[in-house]
Amino acid sequence: MPTEIVVHAAHQGGMHVIADAGDHSVSMDYPLAPGNAGFTPLQLLLASLAGCAAGTMVALLRKSGQPVLGLEVNARGVRREEHPTVFTQIALEFVVHGTGVDQAVAGRALSQAEQLVCPVWAMLKVSTPIAASLRFVEE
Repeated sequence: MPTEIVVHAAHQGGMHVIADAGDHSVSMDYPLAPGNAGFTPLQLLLASLAGCAAGTMVALLRKSGQPVLGLEVNARGVRREEHPTVFTQIALEFVVHGTGVDQAVAGRALSQAEQLVCPVWAMLKVSTPIAASLRFVEE
C-alpha cells in the first residue's frame, strides 16, 4: 500500500521559506541579494540525493559484513543558465572509510543503491545523468 509523505512549506518573506515535516524543519532561500537564510532548493535537492545515497551505501556495506568506519558523499551538480535552471548533470563521489573494505563488494553496493534502493537517485536519474565514483580511505 502506498505511503503518503507530507511536508508543509511556509513563506517567510523575500524568497525565504521554512519547510516542516513532523518535528523537523529546514530553511530554504534563494537570495536575490547577498546573504541568505538557508539552502537553495537545488542545494537541498542535491543534499537529499547525497543523504539518501550515503545511508543506502552504509546499510548495504554493513549488511555485506564490510568494516566500514564511515562514509561521505561529495555531490556536485551542474545547472543550466536559462530557466528553469535544472541540473544537467550530477556527480557523486563516495568516500568509504575503513581498513579492508572490499572494493568489489562496494562496487556492487553502489550499483544496488542506484538501481534498486535509493528512491531519490531513482527519481533524478530519469531526467539527469548521474555519475558515481568510489574512493577508499584506509583507517
